[in-house]
Amino acid sequence: MPEAAPRRTALYEVHTELGARFTEFGGWDMPVRYGSIIDEHLAVRSAAGLFDLSHMGELRVEGAAAGEGLAHALVNDPRRLAVGRAGYSMLCQPDGGVIDDLIVYRLAEERYLVVPNASNRELVAEELRARLAGAAAKLADETLDTSLVAVQGPAAAGIVGRLTDYPLGSIGNYRAAEASVADVPVLLARTGYTGEDGFELFCAWSAAPALWAALFEAGAADGLVACGLGARDTLRLEAGMPLYGNELDRETTPPEAGLGWAVDLEREFIGRDAIAATQPRKQLVGLALRARGIARHGYSVVRPGEAEPTGVVTSGSQSPTLGEAIAMAYVRPIDAAAGTMLEVIIRGAAVPAEVVPLPFYRRPGR
Repeated sequence: MPEAAPRRTALYEVHTELGARFTEFGGWDMPVRYGSIIDEHLAVRSAAGLFDLSHMGELRVEGAAAGEGLAHALVNDPRRLAVGRAGYSMLCQPDGGVIDDLIVYRLAEERYLVVPNASNRELVAEELRARLAGAAAKLADETLDTSLVAVQGPAAAGIVGRLTDYPLGSIGNYRAAEASVADVPVLLARTGYTGEDGFELFCAWSAAPALWAALFEAGAADGLVACGLGARDTLRLEAGMPLYGNELDRETTPPEAGLGWAVDLEREFIGRDAIAATQPRKQLVGLALRARGIARHGYSVVRPGEAEPTGVVTSGSQSPTLGEAIAMAYVRPIDAAAGTMLEVIIRGAAVPAEVVPLPFYRRPGR
């Protein structure tokens, strides 16, 4: 049976007109870049970038027991979020392995928006439905009715502020509100995946082209540029943010990924006992290469003079902001201390790499 063709977002024609190069990602045909990935990356760090994130999932969970059901399903309790707040969470297997990481928005007392990764959307929806079975809660997958556009960078607030009467100063980090931007009704969230200040705007599927055009025009004088998944990946790497399929998978527990801070072990949830009882077998670390070379996903990491790997690179690139090659990797806990010298095997050569704290980059003032 032939594979289904990748889906296209409501902005596909807009991306085509802008000269985008496309790639298949999570079952969607998405722009990977419009021109130079480095230029797009640096625009986000210095001004602003405009992203189409409509491939991400949008799952609405509501009902009298929506919060209780999600608290049982996820590693932390979304009932602790005030209405209008968002939180990072994970859906884990009974053995503690990560099925997906996601953002949960509390929209009302018993109404939540769960945003999973594109490649895991159907799986997460199925798993949540199973975990909510019997509870007074229902799940609706609104992904194909919802577009998501993000403005990220130090100029983001100024750009969005020109198009809305909503007081943006009242929307702090990881907060969201119903608003109108360029006369388009949106859920306006101060969230992102770049390490910069910015907003993610959820709107009706068909409203995306008008919203994109208004944001693109409003940001022109600030240096806003359209950005693809290539820049999004290098930005999130510098910010030390995990990507499912690289840093996170079913063979990895939250503490191993450095995400134990997001797990509430004081309450019951699926995977809690395994996470509490299991000693990490590996640890996610940052690596800064100390000689020429780029560490790519899947490259082996070794101790100097040893043939047996201590671990493996999960993500790596030349950092446009820092001007050096960086990577994230899993290594044995004994090799995870900052300052430890390791080597990455790049095309048969051992390239020295130092374990450094994550994230590699923090925006000024953070």
